[in-house]
Amino acid sequence: MASPYPDSNRTGPDPVHLQRQSLLARFHSVRQRSEEICRPLEPEDFVIQSMADVSPPKWHLAHTSWFFEAFILQIYNKGYRTFHPRYAYLFNSYYQTVGQMHPRARRGLLSRPTIEEVYRYRAYVNEAMAALIEETGDDQWQDTAFRITLGLHHEQQHQELLLTDIKHIFANNPLRPAYRPGEAPAAPPAPALRWSEQAGGLKMIGHVGGGFAYDNETPRHRVYLDDYHLASRLVTNGEYLEFMEAGGYRAPELWLSDGWATVQSRRWETPLYWERIDGQWWQMTLAGMQPVDPNAPVCHVSLYEADAYARWKGARLPTEAEWETAANTVPIQGNFYEQGRLRPCAAGDDGTPLLQMFGDAWEWTQSPYAPYPGFKALSGSLGEYNGKFMCNQLVLRGGSCVTAASHMRATYRNFFYPPDRWQFTAIRLAQTP
Repeated sequence: MASPYPDSNRTGPDPVHLQRQSLLARFHSVRQRSEEICRPLEPEDFVIQSMADVSPPKWHLAHTSWFFEAFILQIYNKGYRTFHPRYAYLFNSYYQTVGQMHPRARRGLLSRPTIEEVYRYRAYVNEAMAALIEETGDDQWQDTAFRITLGLHHEQQHQELLLTDIKHIFANNPLRPAYRPGEAPAAPPAPALRWSEQAGGLKMIGHVGGGFAYDNETPRHRVYLDDYHLASRLVTNGEYLEFMEAGGYRAPELWLSDGWATVQSRRWETPLYWERIDGQWWQMTLAGMQPVDPNAPVCHVSLYEADAYARWKGARLPTEAEWETAANTVPIQGNFYEQGRLRPCAAGDDGTPLLQMFGDAWEWTQSPYAPYPGFKALSGSLGEYNGKFMCNQLVLRGGSCVTAASHMRATYRNFFYPPDRWQFTAIRLAQTP
């Protein structure tokens, strides 16, 4: 795996010292953001688990600390004493090679440790990590720095999960509480959907060079693409409402077989979080219930809904190779967590061919989450991070309104099961000329 510090051979001030200081500052910044996200919560909020896929906020805070304990402190600090001997059982997520774990669906039954104790746990780990960053020998620095960087990106993933899980928790409360109250900003009309022509041929995708990437983004490899067209922006709520009103949820010919079975068994008629109130469509947001904005991207739709809508429009979903090839032509900027909106927003038309490629909502692709040719998982227990999930899931690209901007790359491969829709998931159309 490439070093997260591509400039480590430069001349001038001691590069390792500079790297230590930079990584320590980033470590504190990322760790503080997790607690910042949880600041609006009341103690009662921290323990709720609204479904098996949702973890209580308290669990996220503890698990991300356990990750630094298990994969860094206990490896590189031989004298390290864990904060609590049973936390490895409570807060291990899925690392079978590390040890047994508390069942995922029962995380909401843990009233103890208290949230105060979890915050003490985080402070204990933070202190040990700061000392490790300062004291690690130069001969071990690159390996240690990579693992710490991986741990920080792991925590940024959980920050996004924190917000999506909080939204689901609050949406299941009949009071529909607001996580961060505030009215949605006035939205301009969405620009007309245009088709951006993309030339096919032999292309290269996957991560290469300096900077951090997960193992599932490698190795960089060749793919062949036919010419294709990519929609200039995400599908809007207003456009999806037309699909609903045209009977899209009642037309089996539009749906994959598994999708139709899911729609029937779960009685889906709308995207997740939509409600009809006094003749008007509303949706749950992190700011509480808000009217559905027809110009904003439709969000919280499954792969099945995205695929059915695309069929209805005479289009299809892009492949991940098509998406990445197009994304490499635009800057990584958009409606991320740092903008503070915490909801997808209407695309502003700046005249560029492709809008909303990054931020707002994760974009479903038709590509199965599978290993790239020549893929090699990280060695040891960290090899469980991505590789063992390469079955029965689909790839999503681009990040969302609750993704940290520093966490995003054009090569980033997110993945979920086809029925999943509690994440900020959206639709971009593609066509074959």
